[in-house]
Amino acid sequence: MVEKVPDSTYDMIGGLDEQIKQIKEVIELGLKHPELFESLGIAQPKGVLLYGPPGTGKTLLARAVAHHTDCRFIRVSGSELVQKYIGEGSRMVRELFVMAREHAPSIIFMDEIDSIGSSR
Repeated sequence: MVEKVPDSTYDMIGGLDEQIKQIKEVIELGLKHPELFESLGIAQPKGVLLYGPPGTGKTLLARAVAHHTDCRFIRVSGSELVQKYIGEGSRMVRELFVMAREHAPSIIFMDEIDSIGSSR
């Protein structure tokens, strides 16, 4: 699902002040002011792993980041990437990143990522 800039804001998120601060430093600062990372000689982070039980604000936080950075928001469920035939899932991931580049700047939010890897 590709969504233009979502209407979610940080003000809509309660109880995650420390996480919002960290996300702003890692993601938002890199997207809005890449020259700061260049001046320090460090690479910008390419992603963030948000984890926790359902209903803790992960999706809302990702949507708020997309809103505040004027990025497209692409949401995909991990279970959508698990396919019956070998190679289909990896093809879908490649297509997902192609779509993200076409709609750049983009934020890809992979929900239920634990469904991709299974225990042996």
